[in-house]
Amino acid sequence: MRFWWLLLLLLATFSVDAQTEEAPQPLPAPPGFESWQAVLDQARGTTIYWYVWGGSEAINAFIDTFYGEPLLEEYGITLERVPVVDTVDVVNLILSEQSADIIDTGGVVDLIWINGENFATLKQADMLYQDWAETIPNSVLVNWEDPAIAYDFGVPVEGDESPWSSAQLHFIYDSARMSEDQLPSNYDELTVWIEQNPGRFTYIAPGPGAFQGTRFVKQVLYHVSGGYEQWVGPWNPTLYAEWAPRLWDYLNVWETNLWRGGETYPATENELLQLFANGEVDFALTQATSGAETYISQGLIPETSRAFTLTEYAIGDYNYVAIPRNATNKAAALIVANLLLRPDRQAGHILPESGFGLGYAISLDRVNEEDRALLEASLAQLGETAADPAALAAAFAPDLAPESQSVIEQDWEANVLR
Repeated sequence: MRFWWLLLLLLATFSVDAQTEEAPQPLPAPPGFESWQAVLDQARGTTIYWYVWGGSEAINAFIDTFYGEPLLEEYGITLERVPVVDTVDVVNLILSEQSADIIDTGGVVDLIWINGENFATLKQADMLYQDWAETIPNSVLVNWEDPAIAYDFGVPVEGDESPWSSAQLHFIYDSARMSEDQLPSNYDELTVWIEQNPGRFTYIAPGPGAFQGTRFVKQVLYHVSGGYEQWVGPWNPTLYAEWAPRLWDYLNVWETNLWRGGETYPATENELLQLFANGEVDFALTQATSGAETYISQGLIPETSRAFTLTEYAIGDYNYVAIPRNATNKAAALIVANLLLRPDRQAGHILPESGFGLGYAISLDRVNEEDRALLEASLAQLGETAADPAALAAAFAPDLAPESQSVIEQDWEANVLR
């Protein structure tokens, strides 16, 4: 069911009328507020401190203008974007405040861009503002019944975070160097390609701050273990222990034919893009629905670059915003989360010039006719540099439980890098 929903979303071919005969039920007020109007009134004239990954100048500028300007003009809220190297640093900051008995208010973080293990850590520590995500007005545009939204890396969301956008890991190649019919279609074909083209392939080293590399290794794990279905749900150490040796053997077969003989790996997405742009390797990785155009528009890779996906195990997920339990300005944080889901903002973030180029977090069958036309128009702008949406949808696979992240990163370093 998930595959068909994503396919329809990306192709924008929904035929369901967003207007229903039954009047919608009013949403409950966010916890601690009497009404949404009370949220608006309390937030006006305040400053919100939003902690986000700051590794992309394009994304930083986009956030400051595309969200900062309407926040000030429409709601009287000043946005202070606080850039971070790694989201775990923000999590540790919140946990240190908890240790200092700053529990219910007084925290320095009002809003955090988050998902996966960082969300799981704060949820387990009981340091998240709870039960709010389905109370903001634009939450009605989210398909909360979709398991990919309702579960963040296998952890139930339960109203403790709100989706912002979606992403799916796939590949970029240069159409000036190779034709489409030369591309591998699965991991076994990629193995053959690597053997026949020594030195022309590498991937990002798995590790903190390099989740694309970790996600790539997880995709290979799905391949060697015969599929992702057995991995859905809570982390299963026994299952991992059964398949991990085969995973490392599979990756080690590649090593001598990788870039620099597998002695070193690019540490970040940008390093891999640079190798690709320089012609040192023939493939890069992307999470962007807009595919290669996101990087072409920034002058990072050749204009002849194109995105594609293998036919199997392209891991996808949603990213979210969460409000710490001790946030000082919960009212403004709620308004930002609501703004992120507004159809005109969703239509903007999918475009390459945003620096994101990520997929929608709202469903096209839940918006009105005018907004659906706006969202469809943005999808139509993606063009030939993006991967085929139908192929991405068919290859979709969910991510592993959060506990897998550090285990795979450490074991890859011990069994592959060393």
